[in-house]
Amino acid sequence: MLIGELSRRTGVSERLLRYYERMELISAERRANGYREYDDRTVETVRRIRALLAAGLPTRIIRQVLRCTLDEVTLRPCPGVLAHLRGQLNVLDRRAADLDTARRLLRRTIAATENAAS
Repeated sequence: MLIGELSRRTGVSERLLRYYERMELISAERRANGYREYDDRTVETVRRIRALLAAGLPTRIIRQVLRCTLDEVTLRPCPGVLAHLRGQLNVLDRRAADLDTARRLLRRTIAATENAAS
């Protein structure tokens, strides 16, 4: 299938599909005219990529764990997969803690500003 068809079947823009190809997440054969030709399995691969992105994984980690996917939420325990997942969870936990701190500070600032205004 051509990139337009893959885009329609996955709901992912052609531009993003080209990015996935540059990041070596998907691959395509090239026709004589230079058009990309994807096989039907690429639809499922793109769905898995989208699920992993939604879980907060960056493309550099997705590239490493994609071969271990069984479906959109399950990975085989390939070497290094759990370490990558746990590492990314730690990154997200730190971001969540930072956001929580920022929210508390902002609430305090709002309260202090409201008190000063009254």
